[in-house]
Parts: sequence; C-alpha cells; structure tokens
Amino acid sequence: MGVDLGDLVPAKKIAVSDLSGRTIAIDAYNALYQFLSIIRQPDGTPLMDSKGRVTSHISGLIYRTANLVEAGIKPVYVFDGPPNPLKRSTIAERVNRKEAAEKEWKEALERGDIETARTKAMQTSRLTKDMVEQSKEILQAMGLPYIQAPSEGEAQASHMARKGDVFACASQDLDALLFGAPRLIRNLAITGRRKLPRKNVYVDVEPEIIELEGMLAALGVTRERLVDMGYLVGTDFNEGIFGIGPKKALKLVKEHPDLASILSALHQPEEGAEEIRKIFLAPEVTDDYKIVFGKPDKEKILALVCGEFEFSRDRVDGSIEKLENALAPKQKRLDFF
Repeated sequence: MGVDLGDLVPAKKIAVSDLSGRTIAIDAYNALYQFLSIIRQPDGTPLMDSKGRVTSHISGLIYRTANLVEAGIKPVYVFDGPPNPLKRSTIAERVNRKEAAEKEWKEALERGDIETARTKAMQTSRLTKDMVEQSKEILQAMGLPYIQAPSEGEAQASHMARKGDVFACASQDLDALLFGAPRLIRNLAITGRRKLPRKNVYVDVEPEIIELEGMLAALGVTRERLVDMGYLVGTDFNEGIFGIGPKKALKLVKEHPDLASILSALHQPEEGAEEIRKIFLAPEVTDDYKIVFGKPDKEKILALVCGEFEFSRDRVDGSIEKLENALAPKQKRLDFF
C-alpha cells in the first residue's frame, strides 16, 4: 500500500533501455506480490503445479527478471525482514481485505462474471515463507544477488541507493522516497500491455523514474517535511488524520514549522509521531551485504523450475540463455593484449 501522495509526485516516463548498465535494488516483496497479482488465469486463478502449489511468483521471477538482465539491468532483490510492530494494524487490515476479496471472487465465479472474478482475485494474493525461500533459491541459481534486510526492504534498498551501491530503488510504493532513495523506479517488473479493470481497454505500462531532489524542489519542502506529509496522510505505520489528503498536507507543512505545530493546530495527539518519523529518517538498515553477480547454474535452475515446479523446459531454456549471455564472463580476444 505505502504512502499516498497523489498527483504531487513528478514522474518521468523512461524506457527499460535507459537503465542499461545500471544496478537496481528491487523491493522483492513488492515485486513478488505484483507477480502473484497479475500472473493469473482469465478467471483469476493463479498459476499452479500439479500439487496445487502457486507458481505465479516463480513465473514472474524467472521470465521477467531474465528480460531485465537481457536489457542490461543488474537487479538486486532486497527482501523484508521482520515488520515493525507499528505495521501490525496495516497487515491485519490487508488480511481482512484479502478475505473479503476472496469471498467476492468466489461469488463472481458462481454467477459467471469472469471479469469481476479476475479483478477480485488479484486482490487476494498471499506471499508465504515458502514462496520467499523458493524465490531466494531460484535467484541464487540464476547468479543474481539478493539482500536480506533487517526490517523494511524499501528502507534497505533506499540506503543502498543513497550510498551509491545501486543506481535506484525499484518499487510500486512511494515509501522509498520517504526513506531517502535518490531515485525511485516504478513499473520496472510489470511493463507491457495491461487491461484496465472493467473496461475493454488496454494500456501500455511503462517504467517511470522519480528523482527525490527534483520532487522536493518542485514541492518546496525538505525530506523531513515530506515525511511529515506522509504522517498526515497516513503510512503503513500510522492511519493518518481523517480528511487530510496530499494537497492539504503540503499546505499544512508550509504553514507550520514542524509536525508538532501542525498536530497542535489540528487538536491531534503528538504521541507516537516522532517514532513514525524515526522509522523513515533513521531506519533499521545494514551495511553487511555484498553485490556480486555470478554465473547462472543451468542444471540447478532446470531442477528447481522444471523438475520441482513443472515449468516448460523450452521457455525456461530461453530465460537461461538470456542470463548466460548477459552474466557469463566474456572471453577476451588473444590479440586484445
């Protein structure tokens, strides 16, 4: 879900080729949820193997990641650690929404409303511990690095981008900007044609880049005040204040010197506000990581993806070839020296 800053965020459309040669830290949970959401059968049923295990995340991970690597992008997947306790209410709310959507999905299927069924099914995605471990094992076999964050994956990815170890953070959520990512890439893992819900209209989903410095300049605020705006509209760690959207939040931070003054003017309690600000301004991150790209292990990929989860050998071979061409060491000509 993340923070909602509406139309205040100036995003610039880019091509995947514009990121060639760049190392990008991808919010793994965000990407995997996207794969689980959109890679489905027409009636909304996720891809599954003969044992009934969901494999949509594996499909997205191997095929789409191979396409990114072929385009010259160096992806580093960053996985969430244990969630901050303040996120529990958000997680509980998400569970409730998934359960409600699952019920509506089944009802739509019973009355033969396939369009509604798929729309509701996309809201039911669940990422399990097994799926996370499967993803890590496949990434390792693909020769791609992954980082285990101590807490929020976006915070860790943003930290890596601020250090200059990666070019940008890739996520659908805007939280990375509050965490200080200098650049945020959206739509990286879900490019292509997408059908709009309940409409017989298809749109091209293209990557876009948001640069934090330019955004702050356009809004006329500092990153600290951007975090204050997030607190007012609501984040994954607090509900926000009823009736305050992005534009009103921007107006308030320009009218008042700090968040405490805003809350006082709104007759809202200050309790917990500084803790929320600290989550974004001084997040729990680690410097204990290495970004090393290796050689794809073809036999291990085939054993995992085709042998274990019954994927088509021909298509997986194509992805492995893309990985090998992009990641395998290039042999230098003898006359180069």
